[in-house]
Amino acid sequence: MSALVSGQKDKVLLAYSGGLDTSIILVWLIECGYDVIAYCADVGQEEDFEAAREKALSLGASKVLIEDLRREFVEELCFPAVQCNAAYENIYLLGTSLARPVIARRQIEIARQEGCVAVSHGATGKGNDCVRFELAYYALMPEIKVIAPWRIPEFYNRFPGRKDLLAYAAEKNIPVLQTTKKPWSMDENLAHCSYEAGILEDPAVTPPKDMWKLTVDPMDAPDAMEKFTLYFEKGIPTKLVQADGKTVTDPLDLFLAINAIARRNGVGRIDIVENRFIGVKSRGCYETPGLTVLRLAHMDLEGLTLDREVRALRDAFVTVNFSKILYNGQYFSPEREFLSVALEASQKTVNGQVDVGCYKGNTIILGRSSETEKLYDATQSSMDELGGFEPTDTSGFIAIESIRLRKFGQAKMESGEKF
Repeated sequence: MSALVSGQKDKVLLAYSGGLDTSIILVWLIECGYDVIAYCADVGQEEDFEAAREKALSLGASKVLIEDLRREFVEELCFPAVQCNAAYENIYLLGTSLARPVIARRQIEIARQEGCVAVSHGATGKGNDCVRFELAYYALMPEIKVIAPWRIPEFYNRFPGRKDLLAYAAEKNIPVLQTTKKPWSMDENLAHCSYEAGILEDPAVTPPKDMWKLTVDPMDAPDAMEKFTLYFEKGIPTKLVQADGKTVTDPLDLFLAINAIARRNGVGRIDIVENRFIGVKSRGCYETPGLTVLRLAHMDLEGLTLDREVRALRDAFVTVNFSKILYNGQYFSPEREFLSVALEASQKTVNGQVDVGCYKGNTIILGRSSETEKLYDATQSSMDELGGFEPTDTSGFIAIESIRLRKFGQAKMESGEKF
């Protein structure tokens, strides 16, 4: 690859985490003749960004840019995910997927500002992230060049496995968190931490206890339930009132606070085998503490405040497709914009509060109420009074509903089929 234009080195903006892959890639891009600018996106991962800056500069980066994207990550991606109860394959809360749009968007903005001819990332050719990053890049800057080392033969033939990367890092004195003693890959942000590869590639292997980074082991969590109240407006978390009376309303602070509660109570761990977008099955372990709590509280409040048919349509159409779009990296697409409009419309009545308790890995709903939404009528629902409900009306309801089933049963009997 030629990296020279008019005698000057081409600039490449690398999405840099400071971890194993991107540290090796940074050095490799420099070897290829590029002027490499390292871009670190702070989406809430617990790491020393100044140490990452010093590391990138020591490895040869011409510049290091650290961008705090936590607030837009929470407000633009995490909270809408709560609104639609997003979950890929009904279990994965999309922690990695949610962060990619804000990371990619800022990377493209910086690439324009710095006059970069290309952007680069450390995602492998087998995973989802290469698709997520690059679909975002091309939507945001159609003419951009993307350097994806894990799909370039001269790179992946040189480093066919993680042990080769670790050996090269040791040879070049590149410090990395991953070691041969803890051979798995991690991706962390404010919403979650994921673990994959290494020993985890055998789906029968139980993850070691010391792998989990964010949450307390549920067996070691406090013996007393921690109680708190969450308030929602149009499906968005707007206030947290903790057991000691402390109130949090700022969106980022609220997310940090609910994360802290969930983490110390061991909430949000899952270990799954999922279907990657490219068609490969993958084993992943995930910690998603605060988002787990917010989603469950939101789902409960919808039972009280959301119309049955609106909820059914949202669940069948918006939730499933929004989750798939996020997972597949198609956030910057017309279909996502369409679904976002439908999602907002579905959440107009999701207003109220939910009393919640976290206890040894569990999120327990203790009660819910709404001062504005009146779909629930205790008198009408009561088994102890009629409340304006006429029981004989149910006879007509059943008669109408049974017409189709009677015909179905009759046809089965006449054909000799059995139920």
